Order: sequence, then C-alpha cells, then structure tokens
Amino acid sequence: MADFGGGALYLAFGMACAMVEAQRSGKGQVVDAAMTEGVASLMTSFYGLHAAGLHTLERGTNLLDSGSGIYETYECADGRFVSIAPIELKFRKVLFELLGLPHTNDDGADLRGKLERLFKTRTRDEWCSLLEGTDACFAPVLTMAEAPHHPHNVARGTFIDIDNVLQPAPAPRFSRTPSGRPTPPHASGEGSRSALADWGIAGERVNALFACGALADE
Repeated sequence: MADFGGGALYLAFGMACAMVEAQRSGKGQVVDAAMTEGVASLMTSFYGLHAAGLHTLERGTNLLDSGSGIYETYECADGRFVSIAPIELKFRKVLFELLGLPHTNDDGADLRGKLERLFKTRTRDEWCSLLEGTDACFAPVLTMAEAPHHPHNVARGTFIDIDNVLQPAPAPRFSRTPSGRPTPPHASGEGSRSALADWGIAGERVNALFACGALADE
C-alpha cells in the first residue's frame, strides 16, 4: 500500500497536477510525496466513519474488516472461494432472493453461519452461473492464473501477452491518445556502447570495461 498507493500513485498524481498548474501559471514547484502521508490519505473515509461513530478500533468488528457476514469471502464445495459485498440494502435484497434466503437487515453470527453452510453446497462455478451478472455484488475469488481468462477480463482486454509473458495491460485507457503496448526488455548489453558514448565515457574506457567482462557485449 505504501509503495504503490501512498508513494507511486500519489507522486504521479501530484506531478500531473503540478504540470497542469504550471501551464496556467508558468511556474514550477516541488511535489513532496511521502509514502506515509499517501497511506494516511487513503484512510480518509475510515477516519470519517470513525468520527461519525460508524467504525470501531477493534479489528474484525467493522463492515469492511471481516466484521460483517455480507462483506466476506466464503468457501465453496470445491474448496474455491467467492466474495460478496452487498453493502447497500437494495443489493442485499437481490443477493438474498437469489440465494433463497429471507430478506433481513440482521448481520449477526447466525447470518454468517447460514452463508458459510449455503456456499459450501455448490461449487464456485455453480455460484458464478447463478450470481454473476446480477446486482448481488458477487464475484469469484480468482488466482493470478485464472484472472486473465475470466470473461470480463477477456472482453475488456485487461491482460495482454508480450513475448509469451501474460501481464496486465496499461491502465487507465485514453480515448484519443491510447497507450502503446509494452515492449520486451532489451537483450543483455544491447545499446551499451551507444549509451556510454552519450554519457561521455571515453572509448578506451568502454573497451576496457567490455574486455574485462564488467559489461556484456552487444
């Protein structure tokens, strides 16, 4: 969270904002992006919930930290898992109707137990056939190997193959200036001589580095 969310993402957003502002003002500025502060910012909604008396400090007692049976993952008959998250009552009603359960706002241990027993009566794929594509706020829990083959990800082109390496496609997407496809890494030593020359390294020094094996030749 700190590296990717609080650090890289907030820094990239900060730089983008600073460039937009520089186009308006003609002035530059320092973007101070600390990972810890980015993570703190990501916690804004939870601090708000806590201030409103809707979030406790005890783990496993809140809606989004496994304290609720309707925001949870459940094991299926085949040992695989599914997730449900119908926080809003209108979505919860859809889920209960499809599961054949009476609609209730109760979210105690009894409901969690019922859902645990119910989801173990069918396989993950059987639950997908029933619940995917509805407003039940349901999704299968997929492995990294399974995710690229899910129909939604296939339709969206979420993953791409680069030299037989399956990987996420660039995101987000732009309608007018779409991102190019990632390119495979250069071969060992490729471009080394030209790069060192651009950096002002003398030719004799470059030859010596290659000769002693410190650099891989092209």
